[in-house]
Amino acid sequence: MGAGAVGGYFGGLLALSGLDVTFIARGAHLQAMQKSGLTLETPKGTLQVDHARFVADPCEVGDCDVVLFAVKAYDIEAAAAPLKPLVDRGATIISVLNGVDHQDRIGAVVGADYVLGGLALVSGVMTAPGVIRYTSPMSSLRFGEADGSLSRRAVAFRDACMAAGFDAEVVSDIRAAQWTKFVALATNAALTSLFRLPAGYIYHDAQTIPLALRGFEEVAAVGCAMGIALPSDVVERALAIHQSFPKGMYASMYHDLAKGRPMELDSLSGHIVRQGRALGVPTPVHEMAYLALKPYLHGTPKPLSD
Repeated sequence: MGAGAVGGYFGGLLALSGLDVTFIARGAHLQAMQKSGLTLETPKGTLQVDHARFVADPCEVGDCDVVLFAVKAYDIEAAAAPLKPLVDRGATIISVLNGVDHQDRIGAVVGADYVLGGLALVSGVMTAPGVIRYTSPMSSLRFGEADGSLSRRAVAFRDACMAAGFDAEVVSDIRAAQWTKFVALATNAALTSLFRLPAGYIYHDAQTIPLALRGFEEVAAVGCAMGIALPSDVVERALAIHQSFPKGMYASMYHDLAKGRPMELDSLSGHIVRQGRALGVPTPVHEMAYLALKPYLHGTPKPLSD
């Protein structure tokens, strides 16, 4: 569900491995894929995904084992609702969106027992309808049951992913894994969008590094206040990861901002600010980022009239 940078990449590799994969998409991107397939430009070469189905309506999918849910966070409820018939026929939804509450929101629509939380490690941007370019070799999925069990459905999908050529892991504490990523993700999305500059500037400049560290620390503090078992070095790890990124890498939210599209701000800095207020945890960096970017939440704002 969703054939952007995340769904396109992992779904594409699964299709190329010989599995029966259907992409649910819309607009010009869907039309381009229906005509010419999906093109993935990766650091290891270009992959062409032709042997897959590309549809607009989930009712065209038929029975399936897994729905890899990879839409934007602001589309969660609208995208989850038409998947209920697939779930009723035995499908499991594995959610790999940005943020930390997406499996709960999907579960509220289709039933919590049918949803596994997850996270994706991949960086790409759509350069044209039907074409996605990836800026880093990282490519892995992590997902898990709410109760931490090593379920048959989770293991089966993990094995399919590994056979398709990318890393996949069933984790026992998916909440902790999501929040560990979220410490870095939410802050990187905020800063690359605020500065309109990539990782090579933000995490290598002596005056901006302290700001990034404070952003990481705020997210970690909120997570800890919620009882999330974060690694003790999560902040240091977040900085090291971002300093290792290609210097031209931006967060996906920046690309939406630059193109005048709606942003996932509410599920990133917005979520941190709301949870921080509820728990009494100060979040000044993320509050500043949220307020500065809020005018662009739904796309480029219209000019104010006199």
